[in-house]
Amino acid sequence: MCSCDDPRLRNYDEYITSALGTEGGHLSLGRGGFTLFYAHGARLSGYDCESIKACCITAGLPVIDSRMVAFEDVVRFAVRGPMVAVGEEASPPPWHALAYTPLAVVAAAYRAAGAEVFNFAEAEAAAPAAE
Repeated sequence: MCSCDDPRLRNYDEYITSALGTEGGHLSLGRGGFTLFYAHGARLSGYDCESIKACCITAGLPVIDSRMVAFEDVVRFAVRGPMVAVGEEASPPPWHALAYTPLAVVAAAYRAAGAEVFNFAEAEAAAPAAE
């Protein structure tokens, strides 16, 4: 998938493969690094953002990069927006801060705020997140 000859760099293939097979699996990049959601209740975090971002995009995994989004918008999504349902069923609408929603809903909200969103069809990420 995406490996490197440099032994100092981590090989993320196993985690990316798991994320690809998990409903809601995705990579989220923010000012504090990255989080790869690869199974229900399982996350991998780190700071090698550009390397893992390239690997995930190449593999076809959904990626949300919010590093360029206004800080107040990111805080609003994190505090008031719903959480992504990773490896579990989404909550029924309306979605709120303690609800689990399909990944496409959260991706659409971040895209509307200016985030880079990869490996989502425009129509798939068209529904805005409830606030």
